[in-house]
Amino acid sequence: MSTQAAVRDLKEPVFPTFADSELLITKTIRLDGDDPEQKRQEILTYFHKTFTLYERLFETLKDDDVFFVRANTLRHPLIFYYGHTATFFINKLNVMKLIDQRIDPKIESMMAIGVDEMSWDDLNERHYDWPSPAEILTYRDRTREIVDHFIRTCPITLPITQDNPLWIILMAIEHERIHLETSAVLIRELPVALVKKDPLWTVCPDNGTAPQNELRPVAGQQITLGKEHNSTLYGWDCEYGHYETTVKDFKASQYIVSNGEFLEFVKDNGYEQEKHWTEEGWEWRNFQKAEHPVYWSPDGNSYRYRAMLEIIDMPWDWPVDVNQLEAKAFCNWKAEKTEKTIRLPTEAEWSVLREQIDTDQPDWDKAPGNINLEHYASACPVNRFATKDGFYDVIGNVWQWTETPVDAFPGFKPHPTYDDFSTPTFDGKHNLFKGGSWISTGNEATRDARYAFRRHFFQNAGFRYVEAVALETPKTNVYESDALVSQYIEFHYGDCYFDVPNFPKKCADICLGHMKDRKTERALDIGCATGRSAFELAKTYAHVDALDFSVRFIQIPVGLQQTGLQRYTIQDEGELVSYKEANLSEMGLRDTADRVNFMQGDACNLPPKFTDYDLVFAGNLIDRLYDPEKFLSTIQERIRSGGVLVITSPYTWLEEFTPCDKWVGGFKADTGETYTTLDGLKESLSPHFNFVENQDVPFVIRETRRKFHHCVSEMSVWVKK
Repeated sequence: MSTQAAVRDLKEPVFPTFADSELLITKTIRLDGDDPEQKRQEILTYFHKTFTLYERLFETLKDDDVFFVRANTLRHPLIFYYGHTATFFINKLNVMKLIDQRIDPKIESMMAIGVDEMSWDDLNERHYDWPSPAEILTYRDRTREIVDHFIRTCPITLPITQDNPLWIILMAIEHERIHLETSAVLIRELPVALVKKDPLWTVCPDNGTAPQNELRPVAGQQITLGKEHNSTLYGWDCEYGHYETTVKDFKASQYIVSNGEFLEFVKDNGYEQEKHWTEEGWEWRNFQKAEHPVYWSPDGNSYRYRAMLEIIDMPWDWPVDVNQLEAKAFCNWKAEKTEKTIRLPTEAEWSVLREQIDTDQPDWDKAPGNINLEHYASACPVNRFATKDGFYDVIGNVWQWTETPVDAFPGFKPHPTYDDFSTPTFDGKHNLFKGGSWISTGNEATRDARYAFRRHFFQNAGFRYVEAVALETPKTNVYESDALVSQYIEFHYGDCYFDVPNFPKKCADICLGHMKDRKTERALDIGCATGRSAFELAKTYAHVDALDFSVRFIQIPVGLQQTGLQRYTIQDEGELVSYKEANLSEMGLRDTADRVNFMQGDACNLPPKFTDYDLVFAGNLIDRLYDPEKFLSTIQERIRSGGVLVITSPYTWLEEFTPCDKWVGGFKADTGETYTTLDGLKESLSPHFNFVENQDVPFVIRETRRKFHHCVSEMSVWVKK
């Protein structure tokens, strides 16, 4: 008897027990229903089945010492994952103030945060004083008691929405089911002598010759991606939203790539030829000295196959397990051999294939693929589960790598309880895989599941290939995290604070108010920062030039023109941030955004082409120029007769930006009289402009959640003579 089993017998916790068949065939919970108490019982059963199944996975370890073996040098030992999912329940319930109790603060801190493989050559050598398996089991038992009590006693209303206490329970359950799969992969990476067979985890007994693969046509279509916010199934933040795209006709391989088909690439020295690999892939291949898939074991002139708990004769008709870099290399090799445009599918192309299956978990009677642990505890032949159109393994067997870097759909909002579930992956370095594997359960086995890993990552993942149009280099809308840039994005596109209106929009509206009975053909926004005022002016003007000295600022509106979205973080306190999104469509700016020409420019040294404007707006600019008088003395050259010049500034003169002898105002004149900046503007501009009016326009810049800069800018309006 293992130590952890002995501890459990000693404590005799009273938890429900389940037959193996009950543990293996479990479906995710619907969020709606007519009977709250019945739903409570469904969630209670789902929780206990998940908790038990997860613990049964760790019973495959040969002894307690194996818990401390690092199966993968880039990951924690298995003792971490044994405790991590339980601490997730306790930590999240405490974060949301749904409970006010801790079990073991040391364990809850040590096992709170896992390891993302930031790089395949970034080894984590940190030492931890890990608790024993028996201590973790005791912790898990106590967690089970607390969560059981919480589910039984918390208020329940239907449907269960994201602000419902039971949503946090479902979040933790689905989180544990994710780690059921990732922990199984780590167990598969252990030396086989350190694991033992278990009747719960039965390998498929069938294997044979790999079927001949072929490309079959798929009709393109307009497709909508994203889960509705009122969906009746639990979802992770990146699944929600609405994104429409057109998929052109393509061809897809009838089968996912088998070990037998991949062997052709290996025999043709595919791992030895750099031309087949991306730059990232070739660096990984050289670092790992990879010569074949990771779960192939050389055996004379052939190979054997590492399943989760044993090494078996090579099942050539099972799917090959590879990372995305290997899958890409195979596609490039295949393209060269066939002289066709062969690549991995995009998320949208895979979704077109997915429509051939007209059911979803939990609605199916029997899984239409090797998924949800409903068939085997391993992969199986690739020619077993067909759709109505003759494609196999559209879902299940192994995850299918795509060309698509993970990104959020429009309208993305992280859940406040787990705001870093998806956001760290929106970096262009994590690619989606779709469809689930044999051990993908719960949310992972649903149609809308979106999971992504780094391209060098090994999961139960393989691929199918497509013949389709070549793709442009993907653009990922990463989160802007530069503190100053993010402050200005929030200033231009974010929330209003203390009832102060959005400053760039307010200024644009005032500018437009002065253009009645005047031409509105061309405008110049000089010192445009992150671009909001320029976009607002473009709703009226046919052409807007927008310039700023900072390239970092200009990149933001240029990106908004391309995608309509800009994600960014704003600092709350210390290392804590909130995740935000600027959306041009929601602001009514998308349709006219292309009227703006954003460029880097120096207000004191403008090229001659910037001329003939009906309006020039210089927003909060002059007190940041190195020579403001040069700007003021030449700006009339840019404006048509009768055109309008609008200047705003809080007159915060600082020598770090403008030498004191260049200040336009804010000092005592030679006569000893106070000389304001407005006085200086009138003196500089009066030869060419008539002064119209001045007014105060307040603005607020958020620095942190509790620190704001509340300023008042003076706006002066001038008409060229």
